[in-house]
Amino acid sequence: MDGNDIAAKFVAEVRWDALPDPVRHTVRMCLFDCLGATLAGTLTRVSQIAAEYASCAWRGDGATILLHGKRAAPAGAAFANGCAANGLDIDDGLRYSYGHGGAQIFPAALAVAESRGMDGARMLAAMVAGYEVANYVGFCWHDHHRVYQACGSWGSVACAAVAANLMALTPEQTRHALGIAEYHAPNLPMMRDIDHPAMVKHGIGWGAMTGVISAELAARGFTGIPSILGFPKYQGWVAGIGRKYLLPDGVVWKPKGYACCSWAHAAMEGARQLVEEHTIDLDEIATIHVDAFHETVRLGTKLPTSTEEAQFNLAWPVAAALVDGEVGPNQTLEHRLDDPQIRDLARKVEVEESEELNELHRLYKVGDPRGRFASRVTVVLNDGRAFESGLVEGAAAAHQPGWDEDAMERKFRWLAAFVLDEARIESLVDLLWHFEDVPDVRELTHMLEQK
Repeated sequence: MDGNDIAAKFVAEVRWDALPDPVRHTVRMCLFDCLGATLAGTLTRVSQIAAEYASCAWRGDGATILLHGKRAAPAGAAFANGCAANGLDIDDGLRYSYGHGGAQIFPAALAVAESRGMDGARMLAAMVAGYEVANYVGFCWHDHHRVYQACGSWGSVACAAVAANLMALTPEQTRHALGIAEYHAPNLPMMRDIDHPAMVKHGIGWGAMTGVISAELAARGFTGIPSILGFPKYQGWVAGIGRKYLLPDGVVWKPKGYACCSWAHAAMEGARQLVEEHTIDLDEIATIHVDAFHETVRLGTKLPTSTEEAQFNLAWPVAAALVDGEVGPNQTLEHRLDDPQIRDLARKVEVEESEELNELHRLYKVGDPRGRFASRVTVVLNDGRAFESGLVEGAAAAHQPGWDEDAMERKFRWLAAFVLDEARIESLVDLLWHFEDVPDVRELTHMLEQK
């Protein structure tokens, strides 16, 4: 079998009861993380626009657009909920595909599973199929494409896998679904949005929508090309699908209080450590100098005027983290962007590209253990004293310590509290930890129809 056959067979056959325990544990954690990000993300303007549009463009009653009091066909709900899931940039990242996975995989799985009245175990298994395909295909995608494409590109293929599994497509139909999704995948020149942040962002909604539509087309006999998973140069890598599960060490969760691009996290960590260690009064700071890899430098230090500009920024999250101790909706939504204290401190942040850190970042992206996702920070005070952080890794680096069920639940409660009361949060927590036992995922969506 070539890579397309291997992937299609895995996607068509994966079932909850046959998955290894570490995989099942990790996807439960992912469910918490994805839902929390989606709930808080409904506060964003992009979520409001997407919900309004999806309910009109994809008319239907099959799936819930969470907390907006609207419904749509599965593709529309996947699009709208995907925009919310990545709305605050607090959702997960994938180590092997170097981008956001769960914000596409979860909305696609929820929309299709709800529309078919499926149980929690089926939905979780489909999410595993999506995460595995995402990590495998994303690795190939970045190697093959000369322009760095954002997550909705390879995410389209992953979401086609999700929908194909839930729709019980045959391996042959699944093969076509993956090929349709790849061919129709959006072209997402990521760094252009870094330079000019806008609601297009990572193309998450498009990835979720494209994947669902691709599976629906394949079910009707629409044919697709062989996907990139069948390219001869990737056969050694793709042969691991279904045998070597990448999910347990291939997903990276952003900690509570880090709602911004992960390229800025190391600078946030370094600045905060220096201020705490040396008991620095923020008014005493003259400059915050950051040495970083190229992508972090591209985030820039321009003061933001929108939540997307605040998330794809270096100066704003560094300053907000020092002022408030966290970066979340209260720091990056538009109502806070004229805060004088954060603006004054953000003006003091400067960034410089480091070839050493570029090389460490390159090694990190290819999985070399010598690699680091890091920055160096120097805080200079008005009296001339300078404090240096040394090499600091970002909070969203791979192989994170300290992530257990309690930590994930704390993050979920923090995010959910921006939009839900405590009673509803308690009910959700009880449901989510035993989601594989839920007989119909509509138990979840009925709880989250409106704020």
